[in-house]
Amino acid sequence: MTQPHAQAISAWLQEQMPTYLDELRQLCAIECPTSHKPGVDEAGAWMQQWATRRGWSIQVHPDERVGNSLVVSISGAGVRRAMLVAHLDTVYPLGTAAARPMQITDDTLLGPGSADNKSGLLSGLYAMAVLEELGFLPFATLSLVCGGDEETDARASGALLRQLAPDYDIALVLESGRENGDIVSARKGNGMFTLDVQGRAAHAGVEPEKGANAILALAHQIIALHTLNGSRPGLAINVGVIQGGSAPNAVPDSARAAIDVRISRATDAEPVEAAIRAIALETRIPGTSATVGGGGWRYPPMDRTPSIANLVAIAQSCAYELDFSINDAATGGVSYANILAGEGLPVLDGLGPVGGLDHSPREYITLSSIVPRTALLALLLLRWAEA
Repeated sequence: MTQPHAQAISAWLQEQMPTYLDELRQLCAIECPTSHKPGVDEAGAWMQQWATRRGWSIQVHPDERVGNSLVVSISGAGVRRAMLVAHLDTVYPLGTAAARPMQITDDTLLGPGSADNKSGLLSGLYAMAVLEELGFLPFATLSLVCGGDEETDARASGALLRQLAPDYDIALVLESGRENGDIVSARKGNGMFTLDVQGRAAHAGVEPEKGANAILALAHQIIALHTLNGSRPGLAINVGVIQGGSAPNAVPDSARAAIDVRISRATDAEPVEAAIRAIALETRIPGTSATVGGGGWRYPPMDRTPSIANLVAIAQSCAYELDFSINDAATGGVSYANILAGEGLPVLDGLGPVGGLDHSPREYITLSSIVPRTALLALLLLRWAEA
């Protein structure tokens, strides 16, 4: 049954729905792929204007190459410190927002970036606002961190999150809720590697015996890499891009594979990388050799620790107060939650409105989820701070 705090939060948010939708339409109209710094900064300026109208503290963390990150904060009379996290950038090329403006049909809201992550940004602002408006601020600090390069390598925003993590007690990441409404309590870690094979060029018709086929060597190694799948709990290896050769009538002297690796446990990183390097040494084609390179381990796993399990329990209790239910799930995708979990911060993810089909023309959020999910976020903050 809806409790007084829950009822007040939901009622206030319901009153704001027309404004929320108008503002989400404005955000979805901003062209802000990660590669377009002016657009990402435009989205950031929009967020700053919103926060400025409420008199909140704003810190801008500039970057020369990607969109600036923001930290929007309010203070209360408590001792606990909570961080909300979302991102300003999208994946859509310039012109997409103009060609496909936000539209609503029945209970479905379509728009580029609507789920990933503009509704998350907006719901973060509204969750903070409703707590302030109703006088529910038992925090020392409540912040919304907005990153500018999440959709690529999170070079700038990831460094900022690592810097900020020791100053907070929990983090709530505002990626959209799963399509079935689940929140996210665990994420696999991610590594990106390359396997480069060197061979020996030769004329494929005249003297192929003088060559050493790098592509053939790489093909054997790709098969060996894929046999590692499942050899450790949750381990997933995928060779997603291959390159090699210069002409059909030439024995190729070079080839490369790009390898995506997902692990569920941090302790698996070292042995999995060792297994990849061992495969590179086991060439079956005489005259070829291979080396491993690439970006290495980009995101640590987010384990469902006891602290995270406690946050899940609070979130489920809050959902019950709001007259619905939620479950938590593990996923193979990565987000800012991985970075923060790697710093030892208890994290929950998937706390934005329910949505899906990210990065596609059908990206959506469910209209009827906006108020309950934003209320859940606000009530979770309140109940956690009061605990």
